[in-house]
Order: sequence, then C-alpha cells, then structure tokens
Amino acid sequence: MIETQTTTLLDTRFLNETTASRNAYSQAMQTAHEVIQHHFAGLDKPFSGISPEELTALFRSLEICPEEGVELETVLRQTGERILRHSVAVHHPTCAAHLHCPPLTPALAAETMISAMNQSMDSWDQSPAATILEEKMVRWLCRQFGLESQSDGVFTSGGTQSNLMGLLLARNHFAQTRFDWNIQRKGLPPHAKDWRILCSQAAHFTVKQSAALLGLGEEAVICVETDEQHRLSITDLDRKLAQLRQQKKLPFAIVATVGTTDFGSIDPLPPLVERTHKDQMWLHVDAAFGGALAFSERHRHLVTAIERADSITVDFHKWFYQPISCGAFLLRDEAHFDEIKRNADYLNPAEDEQHGIPHLVTKSIQTTRRFDALKLFVSLQTLGRRGFSHMIDRTMEIAAKAAGMIRDDDKLLAINPHPMLNAVVFRYLPEPDPGECQQSRQNWINRDIRQLLLARGEAVIAQTKVKGDICLKLTLLNPRITLTDIHHILNAVKQIGAQLEK
Repeated sequence: MIETQTTTLLDTRFLNETTASRNAYSQAMQTAHEVIQHHFAGLDKPFSGISPEELTALFRSLEICPEEGVELETVLRQTGERILRHSVAVHHPTCAAHLHCPPLTPALAAETMISAMNQSMDSWDQSPAATILEEKMVRWLCRQFGLESQSDGVFTSGGTQSNLMGLLLARNHFAQTRFDWNIQRKGLPPHAKDWRILCSQAAHFTVKQSAALLGLGEEAVICVETDEQHRLSITDLDRKLAQLRQQKKLPFAIVATVGTTDFGSIDPLPPLVERTHKDQMWLHVDAAFGGALAFSERHRHLVTAIERADSITVDFHKWFYQPISCGAFLLRDEAHFDEIKRNADYLNPAEDEQHGIPHLVTKSIQTTRRFDALKLFVSLQTLGRRGFSHMIDRTMEIAAKAAGMIRDDDKLLAINPHPMLNAVVFRYLPEPDPGECQQSRQNWINRDIRQLLLARGEAVIAQTKVKGDICLKLTLLNPRITLTDIHHILNAVKQIGAQLEK
C-alpha cells in the first residue's frame, strides 16, 4: 500500500504515461498560463517602478526550501505576485533599452516542448531527432549566409560563446599552420605573447574577454579607431598592422562587427576580407545583432562579403525574437572543428563515427546543451521568410523615423542622426547654466532622466557614453512599437529634463 502511494505521488511529479501525471501536468501548465496572463502579459507599463530596496524587502521573508513542500498552485501564484509583476515587460513597446527582444508566441510554445523533452545535445543517444534537426538547421543557416558547401556550425548560448569559439579556432589554427604547434595538447607556445587580435573600438567587450580566457591576455587585442559612422576605420587598421609588423608582433585574427551594441554600425566587410586573405589572418564576424539582415531582401546588401568570413556569430535571442538563450556559431570550413574535437568512451566513442552516428559534442565547447534549434525551427516554419523580413524592415523604418523626430527637436541632439540598424542614440539638451559646467550638467540630467523613467515605470531606455558624454539610447527591436510610442517616450524625456533643469 505504501509502495503504491509513493509510486502515485512520484507519477504526479514527473511527465510520464500515467493518467495521474498527465492530469498534474495539465493543471500545472494551466495555472502557469493564468499567472503569466494576469501578472505579466497584461502589464500596462514596462516596469512596476519598484526600487532595489523594496524588492529586497519583498524577498526578505521568502523561505527558499521549506521543510515540507507547498502546493504547486500556491507557489506559482506567489511567484506571479513577487517576481512576474516586478519583471521587465519585454513585450511592452516602451521597453526599448537593450538588445532584449519580445519572444515570439510560436517560440514560447516550442520552449514548452524543449523543456518537457529535456534532450541533451551532446550525444546521439540523448537527442536522436534533435541532433538531425539541428544539423539540418545549421546547414540551412550556412546557406543563408552564403557559406560554402564544406561549412558547418553549432547552436550556442549566444554571442559570448560564439565569439570565444571563433577566436579559439583562430588561435589554434594559427599555431598549427604557422608553427606546427598543437595547443590542445601542448598549451600555448612561448611566442604566443606576440600574437595579436584586431577589432574596432566599438567591438563587443567579449573580444577582450575571449583573449583573456584563451591565455593571450586583453593586451593582445589591438583596438582600431572608428570613423564618423562608428565603423572600423580601414585607414587606422592599415596603420596598426604596419606598426605591429615593425614591432615584430604577429596579428592572426580580425574581428569585424555587424551591428555594434551602441550604434548598430557595420564594419566594412569587403576590405576586411581583402586584408585578412592577403595576410593569411582569420576573419571572425560578430553578427550577433545584425546577422538578421541576411533574412531581409531590402537590407541584405549591408552584409555583403559576410560569406567570405572564416567564422560568424549570430544570435537568435535578439532580432529573431527567440527566448533567451539561442545563438549559433557558423564555420566556413568544417575541418577546423577538428582542432577542438574530443572523444569520450562513455559519451561519443570514436568508433561511432565509422557507423555514421553523429555526436554534436565534437563541435561544441559545451557538453550538456539545450535543444534550442527547435524554437527557431518552429518560428521559421510559422512566420516564413517574409514574416521575419517584415519585422526586420519595420523596426529599421521606425528607427529612421525616430531619428528624424530627434533631429527636428531643438531640445534633443541626435548622436547617430541616420542609424544603420535600429539603435538610436541621443541627448537631452538643457539650457546653459552659467554657474555650472555645461558638460557636467548635461551628463547628470541625462543620467537622471533615464533613472526617473525607470522608477516611474514609464519607459525602459538605455544609457551609454560617447566621448565622455552620457547619452540615452533607444533599441527599437520590438516590431509592435509605433511612432506614437516614440513620441510618448521623447515627450517624457523632455518633461523630466525640464523638471530637472529647475
């Protein structure tokens, strides 16, 4: 009798074939659905405005693991009260701070399947159908970016991991071809202290982070100046390369950015391809933000020559509207994956390859990995290319019009008056005060504008610095945003700015 009761209880705690399990699962999902709809989807502001102190106090009495369990329905409803209603409403049109997208409904449905199946994308026997779909998805993605038939790739957690993989393979390939040195077996050679990576000043911080993790150090990264459009300057790149040669340093990789975080700028890919091929350097393209342009017929020309990169980072939890996390690393020549390949007898034995059994762990620096390809697949199937292209094009149109509204307003200054993608950087311009440093005054007023917008829950916008000046930024990823929403945000910026001036 006790055994039967225990079995029945365990049945309700796991998804399985029993009636008790299916009833418990349905009830749990229904409650979760109600909580999401009530405490999150229906929010009429992008943030509740609760302060860190208030939120800390709200959690103070929370017992993480009670001695006896609490009913799931109670736990979920309390989670809605404490957490969901005080989270950032990424779906709200005035949530426009970061590359933080509202997730597509088809992807949310797929997330349920991903979690329920709990496939592990390292070995075939843990993810058979998932492995085949991911491989098919990767081949398709390679074609979309124009990569050659011997290309390959793997899904990743996002741009940080993909950028690390690009520079990891670049480093290992350079050591092997230039010095006949296998880093995977022998570690870094003594002359690695002279190896250099080049990128623009506006490149993502993960370029330096990757250099540090790879044992080269952040000082191995040479930052190239940017031009008036915040793109890598080819003139300064040539100057830096010449200096490195004179110093007997060894540049082995260039990182190009397609969509910088602040301005959405796109580095000039054709001349970068020319220089990397000429000097036998690796070209890694960080297209975590702007990679979506490859799916837009109207704007695809902006990524001309991306197909000649050695490796590409693309994120789907940005402009592809996928739930976090979901990214991919694409490689022009699949043979380079051999430089990080490992076999474990208990996981991916070498003899399996002779029988055509695929184990994706050989292409990844992760072992256990989610089946994130499924949510992108379901989204692509549901919306089609035209659906994605429409959303991409719409947000770029909105950004261009938002920049125009800022240019036409005497109280605002457009820092990138003609945005390349959908990031718009600007400043509020207070009236001069003879008793205070003008730059200092502008900086604290712009900083406080953003903080007050967040505290009021009126809008979530970003802050950045350009040449020492604090600026405000709109990242217009949400295709539901309208010019009315933009007008509302800019008016709120000016109203708060005027109050702060007084």
